[in-house]
Amino acid sequence: MEVKGRRTQAERSAATREILVTAARKLFAADGFSEVSTQTIVAEAGVTRGALYHQFADKTELFVAVYEQVEAELVGRVAEALGERGPSGPLEAMRMGARLFLELCAAPDVQRIVLVDAPAVLGWQRWREVGARYGLGVIEAMLAAAIADGAIPEQPVRPSAHVLLGALDEAALYVSRAEDPDLARHEMYAVCDRIISGLAQAIR
Repeated sequence: MEVKGRRTQAERSAATREILVTAARKLFAADGFSEVSTQTIVAEAGVTRGALYHQFADKTELFVAVYEQVEAELVGRVAEALGERGPSGPLEAMRMGARLFLELCAAPDVQRIVLVDAPAVLGWQRWREVGARYGLGVIEAMLAAAIADGAIPEQPVRPSAHVLLGALDEAALYVSRAEDPDLARHEMYAVCDRIISGLAQAIR
């Protein structure tokens, strides 16, 4: 007979995973991947090392889970903000989206996890693969809407989205490494605006 309120094994496992990701995210954001040991993570999470290795093959795979969580939150927050601000059209939505992305990447935890540690820990290819899994679909949807609206000419959506995603990633990296991040971010706003405006020029 099943006891009401008793969690299943899957629920307990998911809860442990969430606790580990939350603890690791806090530590990675504060101290960086290389300075955080698995022992520190399990102590922060209040679980055993066995529990960590039951959920993740190693510290790197735990970092991937943290990185994916941050990327998913970035995409969700951009989408939510765009919904609240109500851009006047697809090109304006793209401009707003680019600015929002750069603003969110200014947060210290995002900079450390997404822009500093992720490329170094995962290597460029895997870093881009994870980033593309979350951001690429949003950019593709924006491009498709702009084409359907007649704001930009017909073009292959997937390769165009890859170019724009790469530009945004490089913009965020540039800002994160600048001596004056605020100035660099505002300079990149203008650069992104020009790139997006250039998409429409071919139909004028």
